[in-house]
Amino acid sequence: MLPRRAAIWALGAYALALGLIALWPVPVDRDASGFLAQWLQDLHRGGVPRWFDYAVVEFTANVILFFPLGALVARILGPRYWWGGVATGFLLSVLIEFAQFALLPARFASAADVAANTLGALLGALLARALMARGNAVRKRRPARTL
Repeated sequence: MLPRRAAIWALGAYALALGLIALWPVPVDRDASGFLAQWLQDLHRGGVPRWFDYAVVEFTANVILFFPLGALVARILGPRYWWGGVATGFLLSVLIEFAQFALLPARFASAADVAANTLGALLGALLARALMARGNAVRKRRPARTL
């Protein structure tokens, strides 16, 4: 498991990257929209169901984007307060969507983004909690060191 100090530094770097992505004046996937459309058409021609569309790709990308936030915050807060990663993901997502709505006319605020972001934070926090619990169990099974 990542040491707490390293998790704090990683969270700082992650927050910077997330801020750039979330508050960029135009959608970050704007230049890739043609590629994404072609890729989805190719997938559909290859047998992937039509329900797998841009909305699913965007939702999944948001889940993945917020996974580290939930994991890092849960690691920093510890196993007892792992849920803080979920709460942070939800609150930060609401703030981002509000900022996009109020300040960035080319961006689109979305409740679906809040749901996807929160789900990503939840999954990350649950993984961190499981890893912390596993680490605690391993430490408890080790015999005490004697000199």
